[in-house]
Amino acid sequence: MIGFFLQAQNDTIAAASGAVIENIATDNEISVLEFILKGGFFLIPIALLLFYTIYVIIERYIYLKKHTKYDTHLMKDIRIHLNSGNIEMAIASAEKDTTASGNVIKEGLHTIGRPIAEIESNMEKVANIEIGQMERRLGHLGLIAGIAPTLGFIGTIGGVIKIFYSISITENISIGNISGGLYEKMISSGSGLIVGIVAYSAYHLFNGVIDSFSLNIQRHVLEFVNIIQRPNATNKTK
Repeated sequence: MIGFFLQAQNDTIAAASGAVIENIATDNEISVLEFILKGGFFLIPIALLLFYTIYVIIERYIYLKKHTKYDTHLMKDIRIHLNSGNIEMAIASAEKDTTASGNVIKEGLHTIGRPIAEIESNMEKVANIEIGQMERRLGHLGLIAGIAPTLGFIGTIGGVIKIFYSISITENISIGNISGGLYEKMISSGSGLIVGIVAYSAYHLFNGVIDSFSLNIQRHVLEFVNIIQRPNATNKTK
């Protein structure tokens, strides 16, 4: 009988302890948004930089995808038209191509009749203008890649200063007091690093696309100049 009573009492204590632990765990649970907001004031500029980074990435991706395309049939059509002496048809073919390479080839067609060096120079100028348009706002991504982590570190340092100032006033050096305030301030560092990594990655990926376009356009300019200098070279080889 006594054993049964002790067992029942132990079960009651265990159940009560489990309920208390469960309530504590429930009370300590916070949403992701609440957790992020504990990062402090510096999360506001970091969030603004994140939204602007996303906007630039989407806008530049759409622009580059449209303007870095290359129609493989364009140069073939232009070669055929120039070999037949029909410059107007060659220009009409280039007018249909609204990409950056099409604009460069179009400039070359409009300057046919001038010295080769001048034609090549004009085409390179147009190519540089197109590349400059592609690089718009990419400098902003490079700047954000450096600013966002710095803002996060400043937020964390500011939080640490506040923690030690509070300790100097209250003389409370408990682990809970230090870690509780520190983990909140580390959120700003983590957020800044994430935004910086996104901006840094997008910056270099877009620059890689532009570098690839720059290399291709140089090849197209050379091919166009060769067509002008040796318009019937293909026919002679046949």
